[in-house]
Amino acid sequence: MQSLKRLVTSRRRDSLIRLKRNLSSLPINSPADDLQNQVLVEGKASSRVAILNRPSSLNALNTNIGARLHELYASWEDDPNIGFVVMKGSGRAFCAGGDIVALYHLINEGMIEKCKGFFRTLYSFIYHLGTYLKPHVSILNGITMGGGAGISIPGTFRLATDRTVFATPETQIGFHPDAGASFHLSRLPGHLGEYLGLTGAKLSGAEMVSCGLATHYSNTDKLPLIEEELGNLVTDDPSVIESCLEKYSDVVYPEKISALHRIEVLNKCFGHDTVEEIIDAVESEASATNDAWCNSTLKKLKEASPLSLKVSLRSVREGRFQTLDQCLVREYRMSLQGISKRISNDFCEGVRARVVHKDFAPKWEPPSLEKVSDDMVDQYFAPLSESEPNLELPTKQREAFN
Repeated sequence: MQSLKRLVTSRRRDSLIRLKRNLSSLPINSPADDLQNQVLVEGKASSRVAILNRPSSLNALNTNIGARLHELYASWEDDPNIGFVVMKGSGRAFCAGGDIVALYHLINEGMIEKCKGFFRTLYSFIYHLGTYLKPHVSILNGITMGGGAGISIPGTFRLATDRTVFATPETQIGFHPDAGASFHLSRLPGHLGEYLGLTGAKLSGAEMVSCGLATHYSNTDKLPLIEEELGNLVTDDPSVIESCLEKYSDVVYPEKISALHRIEVLNKCFGHDTVEEIIDAVESEASATNDAWCNSTLKKLKEASPLSLKVSLRSVREGRFQTLDQCLVREYRMSLQGISKRISNDFCEGVRARVVHKDFAPKWEPPSLEKVSDDMVDQYFAPLSESEPNLELPTKQREAFN
């Protein structure tokens, strides 16, 4: 017990050092009271509930939220009176991912260091969650996309509902699935991860639990009962928490139109080595069958940034052989390349077209797959310059999972 306490204390000290470093990059227009209000806390018998509280922005993540979560989780991990932690969102979303509109404006204003601070803070928290010493429950009731998956999937339990909508839609905005996505997507059955990462296709709560992204499923009307029973538990035993979740679980199956019912075709198409071969395979299936899923998949692939498709495919494939920390460090390099505009302006163009101006007509650069060179893709994965520090994660103090 003493050795465990020393380990927790050491981890908390290291976390607080990194937190102070990350706090220096908080946006200027985000006073301390906003930081507190964007993550609310409920104290229970033997647990704490972190509530993401930006409902008007679908609880989109910013540096404030990442820093606040890291601070809270570090203190809770060290508190012997807290047995486990729950995270949920306010409003109709769990979390729609990173605040890409804020990033878009920061990039256009030349405030790249603040963007770097966002990614550094968020990815550091994700690693903290992925190596957390206490059981963790994420209640994914509503939109759970991009970084929203990143701050939930590494935890112990993920509860999906009939309102859950999961997606990693980054290729549609000229980016790549990040926040640990190359880790969890690459571990899905067959080539489902490549399919989700390249197309940005949505999954329901039933599909999430079927493929392993979620651990439990309950209808929304049971959430008050679940939250009440979790709040009354006095335990740090994952099996006790799991029994509570299972008590209210519903048995569900993906609908007939689900991609999970087409896993053989999906694997055949998305198991190819290159994006060009994947698209050719989907086109062949669509021509032969006129299947609605094939046509929809083909449409999503052709709407995405060509450069993002190639970068994302390689990222998921590399993630299959890397630990969580290795994926996060690599994704950090990729994200910095993606916002730098040195290779392409696709991220800002994608956010402009789909979220800011909403003309839904992004002008990708390069505009086609054949014009995306191997060198452009390689630059995303290249080491940062000597003057640019890598993402530092406490891997010696907090061992990553395979």
